[in-house]
Amino acid sequence: MTAILPEKITAPLLDLLFLDLTRKCQLECVHCYNDSGPRGGHGIMIREDWIRTIDQAAAQGVRRIQMIGGEPTMHPDFAELVTHALNAGIQTEVFSNLVHVSPANWTLFQRPGVSLATSYYSDSADEHDAVTGRRSHARTRANIVRAVGFKIPLRVGIIAASDEQRVAQARAELESMGVAAERIRVDRAREFGRAGNEAPDTANLCGRCGTGRAAVGPDGTVSPCVMSSWMRTGNVQAATLADILMGPEMERANAAIRTTVRAGACDPDAVDDDTEDECTPGVPGSECSPRN
Repeated sequence: MTAILPEKITAPLLDLLFLDLTRKCQLECVHCYNDSGPRGGHGIMIREDWIRTIDQAAAQGVRRIQMIGGEPTMHPDFAELVTHALNAGIQTEVFSNLVHVSPANWTLFQRPGVSLATSYYSDSADEHDAVTGRRSHARTRANIVRAVGFKIPLRVGIIAASDEQRVAQARAELESMGVAAERIRVDRAREFGRAGNEAPDTANLCGRCGTGRAAVGPDGTVSPCVMSSWMRTGNVQAATLADILMGPEMERANAAIRTTVRAGACDPDAVDDDTEDECTPGVPGSECSPRN
């Protein structure tokens, strides 16, 4: 499929675009918002589809992309997609579980414009592994230390899957490993995917979805964010990214989210004082703490 790229505009429609590359992951975390795991697949988006999406994002002035999944490094075109985004002038964050990092990816992660995000659940290996469903603690911990040693920009999210989880101890350990305190965030598991017992509800969103950000899934579906994938606003295999972002379905989705905010189900302003502008509710490493 060939699409004509729109002329670059001066006022970007997005600041942050999530590329949700795959449902494949080595882990099977109990709180995973999209049910990723070892049996997951890469979806129907092929290399050319993702390249075209990145090109359209660049044409629209998008400044940041986050590669996420699943485990994005397991996508067969991962390295090429990161490189393409960097060459297009887009800062790229890779949200990885850091269970396995190839030598080639360590080199890639040290390129200017690349940053890392990961999740860490406990200073106790048994407790961490109970969340991820695999013996992953030692590898993730070692690779966090290695990323710090390489001076790769890194942020870490601690997702509390239970009230008894050793969250404070995990934070202290991360700081002792060299992770900057301001780059560590704590959030609870959000009620989507494996952590959700009912149909998805906008009340579990932070209210900032669709405001300067959007997500593209493995099937090409565009949604206001990775946590609102059921709110389908278009598909990049059938329309340009700009047309979808300015289209009526995105407008309706955003209106539904804002209505929930006005009703008090969620409050995007009720966040910690040190919260940064990025908001990925329910995603490990979230930079906001939505209140329900």
